[in-house]
Amino acid sequence: MRPIPATTMKKPISTAWVGALTMTTLLLGCGHLPPPAAAPAVAGGPAIEAAFTIQGAGTTALARVLTRASTCPGIAWDGAAPIPMAERVAPASMAARLAEGRPVEFPVRVCEAPWPLTARTASVEGVPLPAPARAIQRITIVADTGCRTPSQNCNDPAQWPFARIAQQAAATHPDLVIHIGDIHYRERPCPDGNAGCANSPWGYGYDVWQADFFQPARPLLASAPWVFVRGNHESCFRAGQGWQRFMDLQPWSTQRSCDDPRWDSVGDFSAPYAVPLGPQAQLVVFDSSKAAGKALEPSDQAYVKYAAQLAQVTHLAAQVRTSFFLSHHPVMGFVASRTGEVVNAGNPALQSVMALTQPQRLFAPGIDVALHGHVHLFESLSFSTPHPATLILGNSGSDNSWDRSMPTTLPPGTAPYPGAVVDDFATTSEYGFATLDREDASDASRWLLTEYDVNGTPTIRCHIAHGKSRCTPVRP
Repeated sequence: MRPIPATTMKKPISTAWVGALTMTTLLLGCGHLPPPAAAPAVAGGPAIEAAFTIQGAGTTALARVLTRASTCPGIAWDGAAPIPMAERVAPASMAARLAEGRPVEFPVRVCEAPWPLTARTASVEGVPLPAPARAIQRITIVADTGCRTPSQNCNDPAQWPFARIAQQAAATHPDLVIHIGDIHYRERPCPDGNAGCANSPWGYGYDVWQADFFQPARPLLASAPWVFVRGNHESCFRAGQGWQRFMDLQPWSTQRSCDDPRWDSVGDFSAPYAVPLGPQAQLVVFDSSKAAGKALEPSDQAYVKYAAQLAQVTHLAAQVRTSFFLSHHPVMGFVASRTGEVVNAGNPALQSVMALTQPQRLFAPGIDVALHGHVHLFESLSFSTPHPATLILGNSGSDNSWDRSMPTTLPPGTAPYPGAVVDDFATTSEYGFATLDREDASDASRWLLTEYDVNGTPTIRCHIAHGKSRCTPVRP
């Protein structure tokens, strides 16, 4: 097989896309994004730390607020009198789970309220929250965003550009934001004399979550509701305590809290769920945070849990024509070794369970596209075999030095899984983010993915239709 070109344009942009999107969307997709707005101030005063919306299963959504106040604030729906929010979890201080760790401090109270289906606006102490979109035309995607200490210079926006990326991503005016996992990174202390991470918090408490995510992500949090996909950095053994408090959709409980290792078998797994994108299209969100780097045996607890959850995925995917499967760990993909060789980046644990019912395709029927993070680059794979198009989007801020040697063409015969034949491949190791725009209102499978750099300049476009992706570089 001859080397596959980095990108191949198969057809021009469809005219249906022009009819489906607004002129604003067209302008955003054709060149530089408009200058990003400054991060909005938290108008509710020092007590309100963060206010955002989480998109849940079906038509459900949650307003969630982090506050230092002694009680939960009120939330005003459509300008009406505020109604007290419910407390999800109170502030807490606890010993570190690891002997060498810091005590885990959560000085903020987490409050929440379900969005009423009829509500169009919401505010908490003057802080507006983004409302769920009535129709989703544009999705903005980030993954692997935190600063890896001590190898990454958290004080240099060129080396850790997530704040810049969040500003540029907010300027795309999304209807929905997806984070495909690995939000928290500052697990280790900064060594003495290392100016790159000097004065950085570390450990698993709120100070790290605030530095790694809530502060730099503020403009993007204010732009649209979010779908959070759990990464391995958010497993119970690592930053799971913060994940369960801040991002998880299920009710907080002692057993799911990740505070006590005896309950990790509960806290480390979450049921998959579907987020509708309109008629006949949906996201299927899968928690792969405990997917190991080796195949699982049928006797393994994780195997049993994943098998049951993948059966749920099959059921969800059967409900609509087009499903996007979201998991942090790539099921198929490539990465470069330290010596520059192309090696498989597919997760053996997930593959071993998925092959039980889908030995060739791995994915359930109806899964047209798989979206992942974990590998710190952008990668698009399309197949002449019946495997779904695969997108890896883990280049939104975390240290990408390991992945810079990935070539832009694949060596002949390279396959991410036995029997999978790649016929279109595109990649970049530069930091950035992506948007996913509906191309055809009458065809739920047709989407345009645009990869942007940190300046909001498009670098790659991929036309996605019926489980295939065709990419081309964007010429300056």
